[in-house]
Amino acid sequence: MSGICLAAKLKHAGVPTFTVLEKATDVGGTWRDNRYPGLRCDVPSAFYQYSFHPNPDWSHWLSSGAQIHNYIRTVVDDHGLREHIQLGVEVTCAEFVNGVWRVQDSTGTVREADFLITATGVLHHPVLPDIPGLDDFAGTKFHSARWNDTVSLADKRVAVIGTGSTGAQLVTALAGRVAHLDLFQRTPQWILPLPNWPTDPLTKRLRARMPWLMAAEYALIKRAFALFSTALISPGWQRWLVESLCRAHLYAVRNRELRRTLTPDYQPGCKRLVMSGGFYRAVQRRNVDVVTTAIAHVEPRGIVTADGRLHEADVLVFATGFDAHAYLRPMELIGPDGTTLAEVWRDGPRAYRTIALPGFPNFFMLMGPHSPIGNFSLVAIAEAQSDHIMKWISAWRQGWFSTAAPTAESTAKYNTELRRALPGTVWASGCASWYLGTDGSPEVWPWTPQAHARMLADRHVEDFHVDTEPSAVKVATE
Repeated sequence: MSGICLAAKLKHAGVPTFTVLEKATDVGGTWRDNRYPGLRCDVPSAFYQYSFHPNPDWSHWLSSGAQIHNYIRTVVDDHGLREHIQLGVEVTCAEFVNGVWRVQDSTGTVREADFLITATGVLHHPVLPDIPGLDDFAGTKFHSARWNDTVSLADKRVAVIGTGSTGAQLVTALAGRVAHLDLFQRTPQWILPLPNWPTDPLTKRLRARMPWLMAAEYALIKRAFALFSTALISPGWQRWLVESLCRAHLYAVRNRELRRTLTPDYQPGCKRLVMSGGFYRAVQRRNVDVVTTAIAHVEPRGIVTADGRLHEADVLVFATGFDAHAYLRPMELIGPDGTTLAEVWRDGPRAYRTIALPGFPNFFMLMGPHSPIGNFSLVAIAEAQSDHIMKWISAWRQGWFSTAAPTAESTAKYNTELRRALPGTVWASGCASWYLGTDGSPEVWPWTPQAHARMLADRHVEDFHVDTEPSAVKVATE
């Protein structure tokens, strides 16, 4: 999604030569990879879209994954991006040599570029649980991001491991379709009831005929999410409101014991909030069990918990998330002095203002470390970062500089300010989550998304090593 965003902005700016390398055989990122039942975006459709390509035909308040994937494909075609995209090309290494980036793929092919931008996403590398005996299971097993479409789940006994957003969506979608469903819960999640209204035909017609209506809808939802983000970064009535809504929603669970089982012992927002209006109904069905006893091992017939009980299953589904700290890895990055990304990130991913790295000239990241990736529209974040990167590319095309990279000092100062702001956020309130780095500190943006956009509105040239040798007016060569 973010790579297509930048590609469209390059196209709109009249940049003649740029190439998008994609290791998969289709565009779409996470909306291509994830196809599991019940998949929906938990950000309203009117906000989860490119501002330069509004879509009046969203079928629901929250769109399905398939609909978003089709939308992204449409954007690619309508903006003439296909000719710039090379599919099935996996980048393995990029090295800055003699003023250009030499980008190598898995076939050994080397391309040269004046700018290198990574748009590899955040939740991209699936994580499988380390459970003894997984290979002994006699049924079918797969990660939610590698959904097996050939397996019919009707009348099957299904075990879902994981209770994040994916687990909640899967349980909600599958509970009425399978013979029995066991949800293995290690930690309960806070559920915020977000309705998903269908879009009526009149609304679609009004959106299409009055573009300002969609712009106003976008702005209104953006403002509402700004209010929500305030609840995450500092105590106040906004945080109280979010917690009250979550706690009130728990009473949709009528059974007291089950309600206690589903009640977290941490503040709402410490882990990524799950948005669902149907999860609590699903787990109260007679054919659904929430299992909280720890998993001991897997045997051919199913899952054995620590109390010795066998939970028989035909299908195991791992809703166990992703490596949220990989970013562009396993791709290797090598700077002009031989410094590697592995060395720079030895103690964890760090960046300059979420988009650049010291020692790596003319290199930028979309969705880099500490980007505002929580319960917010990543499309809006991608646009803010892409607009910032375009400012640098525009200045380069005008010959104002040849190479630029943030200084180590400015990067260290920025990260110090960032770390100082983290203790007051809800993510640092005491829970284990994928937001935390190896040192236990949250790797998140500790201010509002609006503050992030304001920060990127300026190039902050004073924070960069800039070589002012005149540059050729080109962006990429192959």
